[in-house]
Amino acid sequence: MALRLLLIAYEFPPSPSPQSLRWAFLVRELLAMGVEVHVLTAEPWWPAGNAQPPAGAVVHRAWPGGVAGIVALARRWRRLRGRPGLDAGKTTPEAEAGEAEGPKAGGPPAPKPPETLNWKGRALKGMNAFISRVTFPDERGRWEPYARRRLVKLLDTLQPDVVVSSHEPATTLRLGRIAKQRGFPWVADLGDPVLSFYTPARWRKASERLERWTCRNADAVTVTTEAARRMLAERHGVPLSRLSVLTQGFDPPAAPVPDPGIELDPARLELLYTGSFYQFREPRALVDAVLATPGARLNIATSRAPEWLVPLLDEHPGQLRLLGFVPHAQAVTLQRSADVLVNIANEDPVHVPGKVYEYLGAGRPILHVGDHDDDVAAQLMRTHRRGMVCGNGADAIASALASLVTIKQGGAWEHNFQLDPAGVEEYQWRSIARRLHAILTGLLKTPAAS
Repeated sequence: MALRLLLIAYEFPPSPSPQSLRWAFLVRELLAMGVEVHVLTAEPWWPAGNAQPPAGAVVHRAWPGGVAGIVALARRWRRLRGRPGLDAGKTTPEAEAGEAEGPKAGGPPAPKPPETLNWKGRALKGMNAFISRVTFPDERGRWEPYARRRLVKLLDTLQPDVVVSSHEPATTLRLGRIAKQRGFPWVADLGDPVLSFYTPARWRKASERLERWTCRNADAVTVTTEAARRMLAERHGVPLSRLSVLTQGFDPPAAPVPDPGIELDPARLELLYTGSFYQFREPRALVDAVLATPGARLNIATSRAPEWLVPLLDEHPGQLRLLGFVPHAQAVTLQRSADVLVNIANEDPVHVPGKVYEYLGAGRPILHVGDHDDDVAAQLMRTHRRGMVCGNGADAIASALASLVTIKQGGAWEHNFQLDPAGVEEYQWRSIARRLHAILTGLLKTPAAS
């Protein structure tokens, strides 16, 4: 009889967040292994065109609440008028009929909706900021009451073998606690700690309490780094055996590599950075180094460019190029076409950007910029000879770029780096899903933790 899994994940396609992509891939692989997967998630309010839920997953949607609910209501109205819908895969009749009652971010919060300049956009932005200040852990917490009611019904009707919570937001952990208290085996996929350096001061105590309860009571806890595993075990006095590492991952490259849709100059050293920038992942030194390196161009695929970068784009079009938001599938193709992929380390080595693992699978050299010797990404670069590691200073980065320009001019990528798939297969989503499957089935053979 197939394992029946109920996944609680606010961030799930069409959300573009890293947590959403993580579970889209894991669900796809679990389905291929014969697992029956149900997903409790939010009614979609994200822009159309993002990745869709894996075919075969049964998606149960609850109203997101707050500003996201206003956007979701508008999208639902457009669908009723005959516009294309956002849902994909099999969706329960209750969601199609609009059963939700009332109106509707293992790392940093998920990207916010695109900003607009009209009065409606400014009003919604201000409302969302207020909701974030008064709702734990942020505006996504408005989903909790609607999701709680839906969860209770699903637990009664589905009787899942295992329940999994996907964090962030921490709301999913509070919902998972309900399943645990009702006797269902519960796995908490923390990814990153709940209490982190970016947690607002007003929510630090609540985050610590929820993290402690989760680590002590979940039947299994998964995180993305060994550093996070050890830190949580020490912080909350739980055995290491309760926590497992399930990194982010990548899909094997398609052959041949599709056209990325963005022209790359074979005469330049084409650098590519994909993803968001934060105060703890600041690109100023990288940009200064690129501007000091003739023959190098930095391509930036992000929806959030720092304000100071905008005038530099106009001043140096031959060395800096902003691609804007690039859908995930196209970003992966672009990664496999660029000369060098750039990663900027987080300040806290407990956190590793998910794109590091995508970079590993791209088969291109990686320039990892960071100042921590114990950084997981730096260790991966050195262990697998996948790229260069340098400090996060303009001079150090410029020196590395000069070496990379020379290597490209000599056509010596393979001589200097190990770029074939050998040695990194363990980071493929298929391999990670197998380890997850072993955790899930293991819970069925042992009594649930009390």
